[in-house]
Amino acid sequence: MSTDRLLADSEALTLSGFGGRVTYSRKVFIPLTRLCRDVCHYCTFATTPARAGPAYLPHDEVLAIARQGVAAGCREALFTLGDMPEARYPAARRALEELGYPTTLAYLGAMARAVLDETGLLPPLNPGLMDAADYAALRPHSVSMGIMLESTAQRLCERGGPHFGSPDKLPARRLRALEEAGRANVPMTTGLLIGIGETRIERIEALLAIRALHDRYGHIQEVIIQNFRAKPGTRMAAVAEPSLDEHLWTIAAARLVLGAGMSIQAPPNLHAMATLGVLLRAGVNDWGGVSPVTPDHVNPEAPWPHLVALADATAAAGRLLVERLAIGPDHALDAARWVDPKLAPRVLRAIDARGLPRTAGWHAGTGVAVPVIAASVIARVDPIVERVLASSAAGEPLQESHIVALFEAENASRDAVIARADMLRSKQVDESVTYVVNRNINYTNICTYKCGFCAFSKGSSKGVRGAAYRLDFAEIGRRGAEAAARGATEVCLQGGIHPAYDGHTYLDVVQAVREAAPDIHVHAFSPLEILHGAQTLGLPVAEFLAQLKAAGLSTLPGTAAEILDPEVRAILCPDKLTGDEWIGLMRAAHEQGLPTTATIMFGHVDHYRHWARHLLAVRGLQQETGGFTEFVPLPFVHMEAPIWLRGKARSGPSWREALLMHAVARIVLGDVIPNIQASWVKLGPDGAAQALLAGANDLGGVLMDESITRVAGGVNGQCLDARGMADLAASIGRTAEQRTTLYGRVTSASLVHA
Repeated sequence: MSTDRLLADSEALTLSGFGGRVTYSRKVFIPLTRLCRDVCHYCTFATTPARAGPAYLPHDEVLAIARQGVAAGCREALFTLGDMPEARYPAARRALEELGYPTTLAYLGAMARAVLDETGLLPPLNPGLMDAADYAALRPHSVSMGIMLESTAQRLCERGGPHFGSPDKLPARRLRALEEAGRANVPMTTGLLIGIGETRIERIEALLAIRALHDRYGHIQEVIIQNFRAKPGTRMAAVAEPSLDEHLWTIAAARLVLGAGMSIQAPPNLHAMATLGVLLRAGVNDWGGVSPVTPDHVNPEAPWPHLVALADATAAAGRLLVERLAIGPDHALDAARWVDPKLAPRVLRAIDARGLPRTAGWHAGTGVAVPVIAASVIARVDPIVERVLASSAAGEPLQESHIVALFEAENASRDAVIARADMLRSKQVDESVTYVVNRNINYTNICTYKCGFCAFSKGSSKGVRGAAYRLDFAEIGRRGAEAAARGATEVCLQGGIHPAYDGHTYLDVVQAVREAAPDIHVHAFSPLEILHGAQTLGLPVAEFLAQLKAAGLSTLPGTAAEILDPEVRAILCPDKLTGDEWIGLMRAAHEQGLPTTATIMFGHVDHYRHWARHLLAVRGLQQETGGFTEFVPLPFVHMEAPIWLRGKARSGPSWREALLMHAVARIVLGDVIPNIQASWVKLGPDGAAQALLAGANDLGGVLMDESITRVAGGVNGQCLDARGMADLAASIGRTAEQRTTLYGRVTSASLVHA
């Protein structure tokens, strides 16, 4: 196969696995010790006690370097060190004794913990050969580790070879260390060092060995293909360095052997900047750790590129530079398996649904201003996104993978998705911004269910604000009458599943409101409440719905959907109704002539594939019944959520994800559900305004007494009156119009005062 063909095939695989995204990690390097028992013939990092100065970097210097990294915006502190120097040097043994540690690895663990606790930087560790006990000891202090396999060619360890005299470079020992890491569930970076005397066949053999280990344990997060650099003062100073073509061949071979999903890195400081584009074409999707503070201690002759220059070079190749953590995205998303339980919350709380770090301070419900989305640095829209948008425009049904691609969109691709959604909004509805004057009546916060996201329920979760309560029917009626007197056209009634409630309770709630406010629209009861009411009366759901409708129920809120996929519900709300039951209950309501809304609550333990499946399920039912009046994205508000407080969930969606949810919902659902709502309670008024430019057309209700988001930690208020709605719409050049629950227009808007 020609090199051009090899590179073309590799690039296609890379793009299929990573799109146009190229990652890097912003880090500091902490050279804990430059002493090493090995004598690799190309290495200038390792030195002798006479030249090293202090055998180990002291605690204060370790923290000083880490704090410099924090000041420079770094997220990780990579510890570099020689392999077991105490086995060779008495000076290392004496230094460890003075420090109070039995081994280099013990001191490494203590310093990693100090950096973690005192600076918040996540430490990856590259300590060399380790066994099961070593991994167990260091795993609590690190989110990932690394050991370069370099080569599986045993002959390189023989006399005259680059690894002669280096016991830790024996291929069998390094493969065993990688295998032990897999057994210990430690995410590992490994790789090849090319140009030290190995053949192409031997490189392939090493790649196959890595693949076999990853197939068995799934723990290899990245493979580095590093080119040998001849350094003065080493035994290999006169050895010819591998050519760029040789490096490209090996990168492409690694991609073909390891597949589309494996992250492949080439250090960006070991080639001229002008060649970085061809490295990407060969199969690279990651530049590794790049430090704005510390040098490359292993290759000190090759300074790190400036991050702006690296971003520019990446963009020149049509790719986008994106920051990552010290743990790869896939392993970060499964932190419960791959990270020590005490460290996993730090990882989960730092990432989005891609497993990449949140780079802006916005969180749903916090009142923080939405970030300004940076202008696109690359003009080209990802070809996959282009094809999906073209298919949608042609009326072709979108599949799960298509929708996932839209959620993955960044930069120019993100802009294209948002522009398409806004165009569809203008076509499918109009330029007005609608809202309903309503009041929320949450009649009890006592609940027997244990939904991990819910800070509202009392009696099933810790960390809940306020005392347990239960409104009597007279108070429910009074609030309904008060709402009508203040101009509300709708009351929205929902509550916890109180153990004393049965189906008669819900009928009595409707009756209380109807008697107090005969003309108001009763929008009430989550599907879970409907199911509970029917079961307690021993009635089929359809019959109970008919009774509620006869009593005066007009529509149902489509809450309790969360994420419909069973993978998510098993973690988030395992004792709640299933996704299939939610769909079935909504179908039954529609068949009874009760329209409903549909919701999605996202940004916790879910992934883009779950979002896609949820949208497709909602679309499928709407095509069948036509009963959904609107679709409401609800970003997860994390601050008081029990599952977040336990460290088991992410911190809500990123702003990019929140905006894209509204845009993608418009693209997927807009032709069958024309009304896409932006929750001002979750997004804040400025966030809701941006969502209205990304496919949404409705602001929901003025609410009067919003409480569910508030007890979850939300601070965006309990009421946004008609004047506030008008001001919000005017801020984007549109006009607010009051609507009914069923999207009829109200001729004169009612001014509601909190």
